[in-house]
Amino acid sequence: MFPLKDTQPSYSRPVVTIVLIALNLLVFLFEASLGPSSRNALIEYYGLVPDQFRLSAIFTSMFLHGGWMHVLGNMWFLWIFGDNIEDLLGHGKYLLFYLLCGVAAAVGQVVAQPYSTLPMVGASGAIAGVMGAYLVKFPRARVLTLVFVFIFITTVEIPAPIMLAYWFVIQLFSGLGSIARTHVSEGGTAFFAHVGGFVAGIVLVKVMGASGQYNRRRDRYWE
Repeated sequence: MFPLKDTQPSYSRPVVTIVLIALNLLVFLFEASLGPSSRNALIEYYGLVPDQFRLSAIFTSMFLHGGWMHVLGNMWFLWIFGDNIEDLLGHGKYLLFYLLCGVAAAVGQVVAQPYSTLPMVGASGAIAGVMGAYLVKFPRARVLTLVFVFIFITTVEIPAPIMLAYWFVIQLFSGLGSIARTHVSEGGTAFFAHVGGFVAGIVLVKVMGASGQYNRRRDRYWE
């Protein structure tokens, strides 16, 4: 299955989502340009290592990825679902929401495995927050999905909750395309980070609420 787009309309340009995707891709291209030793040194220093906790690493680790599948999968799902949450919250609140979900994800992983020496990298925790918010605010949305059945290709609209669960499955295989040494590929999936980000997204989107501009744009759309 390959998601193409969701059916939930968006009423504004997702400027912050576009910038976040661009930053993540640029950082990964820089990673890919490095030699193996330099690349691993970068991940070891700027990734979040629970046993050597540094506050700054919470934020730097959110823009590092372990491989092409990792970064492209994350960014594609952010593109499909992030625009609606940005539209709902407004640009400024959405950026704060995204970063706070990333922080919650990192804290969740550190608390669960405080003595781990493996660096945690990736935007998955923050994007899990986006998924949690989407599930709460747009539970009836559907996702147009490209489906491969043997030699046949077709498109099917799948309920968003099923697609969100599919995203979690993708995270299990993110290490397959790893360009980093065993630190990333053997580290596996940071499940507690995903859980922390997902729960934070559900809570934060309720606390922050929809922006006034979103409600006005939506009302005009349906007039």
